[in-house]
Amino acid sequence: MKPGIFLFSFLQALLLVFVISCSKSDSPPSPVTDIEGNTYKTVRIGEQTWMAENLKTTKLADGSAIPVVSDPSAWNELITPGLCWYNNQGDSIREIYGALYNFYAVASSKLCPEGWHVPSGDDWQKLRDFIGDTLVAGGALKEAGTLHWVLPNTGAVNSTGFTALPGGIRYFEGSFNSISYFTSFWSLTEYDSSKAWYLGLYYADAALTWSKISKKDGFSVRCLRD
Repeated sequence: MKPGIFLFSFLQALLLVFVISCSKSDSPPSPVTDIEGNTYKTVRIGEQTWMAENLKTTKLADGSAIPVVSDPSAWNELITPGLCWYNNQGDSIREIYGALYNFYAVASSKLCPEGWHVPSGDDWQKLRDFIGDTLVAGGALKEAGTLHWVLPNTGAVNSTGFTALPGGIRYFEGSFNSISYFTSFWSLTEYDSSKAWYLGLYYADAALTWSKISKKDGFSVRCLRD
C-alpha cells in the first residue's frame, strides 16, 4: 500500500472512532422532576441545559403552596407569589401550556426544582448569543407548525429543541390575552421596583423580543440548570 493511501485510510478510521465516541457522549439530558412530581423534558442548547416544557408546579421547592388565583381583583392586589391557568381553565391548560406565574413567585428563588433556577437576563442573553441573529432567534425557539401556534407562525423551525408554546399572558388587572398568538418567559432580572424583564415570542414574526413589564403580570417560566 502506498504511504498516501495508508495515511488516508488511517485518518478515516480515526474520524470514525471520534464520531462514535461523540455520539455516545451526546445523549439527551435527563428529564427533571419538580417537588409535585411533574416531570419535564430537557434540552441541551450550547453550554446550557433548559427545560423543554413550561413549568406547572403549584408548590415552591420548599414545599409551600403557591396560591392559584382566579379572581381578577385578587390577582391585581398580589405582591406575593401567585399563579393561574389561562382563562382559569385548569387541567386542560396545565398539561399543555403550564402555569402563568407573577414575578413574585419568580423572585422567591424557590420556584424551580433543586439544581435549577429561573434564568437571569444574562442567561437569556447567552442563549440569544448562541442562536445568533435576534431577528430569527425566535423561530429557533418556537415549536414548528400550527398545532398550537396560529398561522403563519413565521420562521418557526424549533432548531434548538426548546419548543416554545404560545401560552398567552395574564395582565396585572386580571384579564387574559394572546393564547396561541404569543408567549413570554420571565427572567429573574428586575428593571425597577415595579417592573422586570421578560423574553417574548410572537406568531407573526421570527424575532425575539426583550422588554420589561409589570411584576404583577402572569407569564410562563422555563427553568435552567445551575
